[in-house]
Amino acid sequence: MAKGDRKRALRGRAGRMQGGRGSGRAGTGQVRLWGRHAVEAALKNPDRQHRKLWATREGAASLDGELPPDFPIEYADTPDLDRLVARDAPHQGLVLECAPLEDIHLDEVLSGDAARPIVVLDQVTDPHNVGAVMRSAAAFGAAALVTQDRHAPPEGGVVGKAASGALEVLPWVRVVNLARALEDIAEAGYWRIGLTGEADSLLAGALPAGPVALVLGAEGPGMRQNIAAHCDALARLPISDAVESLNVSNAAAVALYAVAARA
Repeated sequence: MAKGDRKRALRGRAGRMQGGRGSGRAGTGQVRLWGRHAVEAALKNPDRQHRKLWATREGAASLDGELPPDFPIEYADTPDLDRLVARDAPHQGLVLECAPLEDIHLDEVLSGDAARPIVVLDQVTDPHNVGAVMRSAAAFGAAALVTQDRHAPPEGGVVGKAASGALEVLPWVRVVNLARALEDIAEAGYWRIGLTGEADSLLAGALPAGPVALVLGAEGPGMRQNIAAHCDALARLPISDAVESLNVSNAAAVALYAVAARA
């Protein structure tokens, strides 16, 4: 199955297990994305229903490929676009209004390619961090990002800008109960590794040969105790004592590289 067909199939099937986006997303409302990479990726995504594009002449010219002749576009000056986005958001002359992506359910991911890791975030609420994790996850071929619906940012412009296009290609599963989701992940044959600086084992020694799910907690509090208890192993990254910890998005990138580079 081609990549695009596979992605549409994942988004189109009804999930039998928990998952999908709920209160943490825009629901039936609109989503605004901004920035060249986020907007360009959304325009190329056949799963997106596009409503309208606001753009400066320079912003529209920076897009890779031409828009359809009947595409709803309104040219505007930079100050006009500033009023459409979050304060001081770097929109690069492009603001796209579109419908939210359809829900993706956990069982749809677990029935896919088990060789690709799954990234699980426990109460990481900063949209910049979530977007940056998505970007790294997509870069290293992860199968999906899994978050708890109530403790994750909604799909939107800040996440999309930080993800730099990954929002359109990486399945994002939002679940009601993260511990139960980890149980489902284990039943599918994944080894669940929780990353924490207090662990005795290094990540390299904890990595198995088979499917892996990486679990990361929010900066500061880290993983909740119940989530750590649902991991098969806890591991840390080999960082210097000169630095107390890494940003969660940086830690995810390093861990994903370790998974991709394992022998």
